[in-house]
Amino acid sequence: MLTAIVLIDTVPDRIPEVASAVVDLEGVSEVYSVTGKADLVAMVRVREHHQLAEVIADRLSKVEGVVRTETLIAFREYSDVDLEQAFALGLDD
Repeated sequence: MLTAIVLIDTVPDRIPEVASAVVDLEGVSEVYSVTGKADLVAMVRVREHHQLAEVIADRLSKVEGVVRTETLIAFREYSDVDLEQAFALGLDD
């Protein structure tokens, strides 16, 4: 499995709409709104290298409201932490 982290700059008043459209793309597993340099971060997970171009260049970058993307390709995963479990800490009070 190949993983890419895509930093997405959007038109400021379209962040929720862009996030919703991007998360619906095949190959995109999650989209986060974030603070900092980018407006959104998308996690792209595919089996074949050529699928990265199909998801990111051919579809994600063409979503209405996307201004710019920057893609980071993951080489290795060093954590086996269940992120969903980590984010749920303290919410059962």
